[in-house]
Amino acid sequence: MLEPELFALLEHTDDAAYAVTAGGEVCFWNHGAERLFGYPAAEALHRRIDTLLDARDALGTRPLAGGPEAATRTWHGASGGIPNFDMEVRTRSGTRVWVNVSTIVFDNQRLGRRVFVRLAHDIDKRKRQEALLLRLVDSARQLVAQADDPSHHAPTEPLSERERRILQRFAEGGNSTAIARSLGISAQTLRNHLHHINRKLRTHNRLEAVTHAMRRGLLDGPPGRAAE
Repeated sequence: MLEPELFALLEHTDDAAYAVTAGGEVCFWNHGAERLFGYPAAEALHRRIDTLLDARDALGTRPLAGGPEAATRTWHGASGGIPNFDMEVRTRSGTRVWVNVSTIVFDNQRLGRRVFVRLAHDIDKRKRQEALLLRLVDSARQLVAQADDPSHHAPTEPLSERERRILQRFAEGGNSTAIARSLGISAQTLRNHLHHINRKLRTHNRLEAVTHAMRRGLLDGPPGRAAE
């Protein structure tokens, strides 16, 4: 497939799609990218992508958007490709939003160049919900620090080791999808565990369960931040 054919195909996808050269120059920008990032193609084309979007990843560092290192970096993902990642970008209006990005590497043998095609979709609402949960957990931790001796708060029924591990990971700020994946269980199995935890602790939701477990000394020390 030639570049014009590839770009014509991407023009009709609902996802935001753009492409950069190994030097980081934008060489394609579809209507979805215009909607998501706010820049019309005429403003985005031929600009450096890192200057255009001022992207930061979840660790606060610049994610790979093209750049001179793109052509030499070796990728060895589980599927043999480049893993997708989350990054925060600056839109044309100046607003910063979170997007998830996947990558297709296209080698144009006729022109002798490599092009990086990025497909992006908006995850800003999910990211902000996760940040809110972390703030709520922080507030719960402060309440626990002021609580009475945890030895006076025994649960009606003891939690299993798996249930304690699940609560610990929620206390560390993990989200349901990541916790289920790390434990090798389905989302429904995780929901079943949460149901049993709430029944045993006589709580009504996971935040309340985490707070009660911390107050009763059921978790392994002060919770930290889960890795993204």
